[in-house]
Amino acid sequence: MKIQISDNLIKHYLKNVYFINGHSYAGKSTMVKLLSERYGMIHCGENYHDAFPRDKLSRWKQPGLCYFDTMSGWEEWLSMTPEEHWNWTEQVSRECVEVEILELLRLSAGGEKVIVDTNIPVEILREISDYHHVALLLCDPPDITATRFFDRDDPDKRFMMEQIQRCRDPEAALKNFRAWTLYHPPMEADWRHTGFFTYTRSDFESDTREEVLHILAEHFGL
Repeated sequence: MKIQISDNLIKHYLKNVYFINGHSYAGKSTMVKLLSERYGMIHCGENYHDAFPRDKLSRWKQPGLCYFDTMSGWEEWLSMTPEEHWNWTEQVSRECVEVEILELLRLSAGGEKVIVDTNIPVEILREISDYHHVALLLCDPPDITATRFFDRDDPDKRFMMEQIQRCRDPEAALKNFRAWTLYHPPMEADWRHTGFFTYTRSDFESDTREEVLHILAEHFGL
């Protein structure tokens, strides 16, 4: 018998969890960090599913999450076509849902509020959360990350650029990497019409952190 847990039960136990999803470069990580600091919330940054032990993952049940353990090298991953990369990220997202929900159940069990930088799809968030516990941060234009991804100097982006430079054709690898962000799949998510609260970032030069922080705090009722 396959174990299934009803969404209304999960929703009850996640009543102290607040989710931020949306476009890359929209400020999700920054807002999660600031909200956690300002309101004493447990901080769940991007890839918080990594808390689950990698050696407990199954290559048959979680092939997407195990891909980096099975690939021949970074050039193989960087050579994925935009469609292949999209399909892989979708697979990873589906596999992460189970891990992330279990991790959030664990973190919120003590009654503290938790703020999450998440990739859990909106159709699942609709079942396990509600309007005042979810915010979608968007970019206008949505593809700005294609040109500004490497503007931010953090360890992950430095590592990725290092792997691109090590490819046999670094220029082609970088071009392909940027093409991933420009790929529009046939069934692309319509972020603006999910029924959830949205905030769109269009100013990428001014510091609007305090303004957005206030808007999100008000929306979440903090």
